[in-house]
Amino acid sequence: MARQGSTPHVPVLYQEVLSALQPTSQGQYIDGTVGAGGHAHGILETSSPSGQLIAIDRDSEALALARDKLSVFGERVHIVHGSYRSMDTYAQELGWDGVDGILLDLGLSSMHVDQADRGFSFLRDGPLDMRFDLEEGLTAADLVNTLPEWELADILYRYGEERRSRAIARAIVHRRPMETTQDLVAAVISVLGPQKRGIHPATRTFQALRIAVNDELVTLEEALQRGLDLLRPGGRMAVISFHSLEDRLVKHHFRRESRDCICPPEQPVCTCGHTAMLNVLTRKPVMASEEEILANPRARSAKLRVAERLPVA
Repeated sequence: MARQGSTPHVPVLYQEVLSALQPTSQGQYIDGTVGAGGHAHGILETSSPSGQLIAIDRDSEALALARDKLSVFGERVHIVHGSYRSMDTYAQELGWDGVDGILLDLGLSSMHVDQADRGFSFLRDGPLDMRFDLEEGLTAADLVNTLPEWELADILYRYGEERRSRAIARAIVHRRPMETTQDLVAAVISVLGPQKRGIHPATRTFQALRIAVNDELVTLEEALQRGLDLLRPGGRMAVISFHSLEDRLVKHHFRRESRDCICPPEQPVCTCGHTAMLNVLTRKPVMASEEEILANPRARSAKLRVAERLPVA
């Protein structure tokens, strides 16, 4: 059930995703970040009457919403509480020898931001949690209250691209223990000052800690490779990212796997033995239209990249 007062999740780049995946009635698909089920509903509807979908999410609350929304498709949908880094395992458990399409809609949904007790929002006071899966792992509070100053600074710089990472880490350590999101916001503002214009001063710090708590970049890197191995020839992978670190990782992975040789440019003779496995369909990422951005501001930073599995040589 959605919590009272929460904003329904609006699937970003909805039509663009369906156009990219081109679901068919005999297809088998994976939505690795199903959320409330918006994109998944479209994939199942378009692939009627026989297309199937594995719907994966680490968030049990989101899965409850997805299960309710997708129940109309009966046995065509397979709900899984877990990480998309294990999508190959879930497919094998169903006896699937491959899939025809994979969708990864990365980052936060509006549901996460709207629920203060999840700890994702710097605009709402709540416990410093930030876990996608509430049943496992360290919280953001665990990190800010136990890590040495240098390690906190490294997280803020690497995952948040925060230029004042050392000063913010020093302020966090000085103000320990921290229990709430507003404790952390106060530490950041003590260094950067209050918001004047543009993005909130705590944006990068919250992003960095969320990525660290959920091991997002390592998970994405593993999933991209496992997804590639799982795709059938002609199958497509569509990835929506919301910040530069994710988008860069997806772009580089697609580019590398679309080349026969990945040796360093200065090397005169190829020794890698690498064979191209993908055809990149989006040389530049697909962005939301102005109309979609007006209706759903979250879409402003969304970037969709799509690649297709090449025939096996």
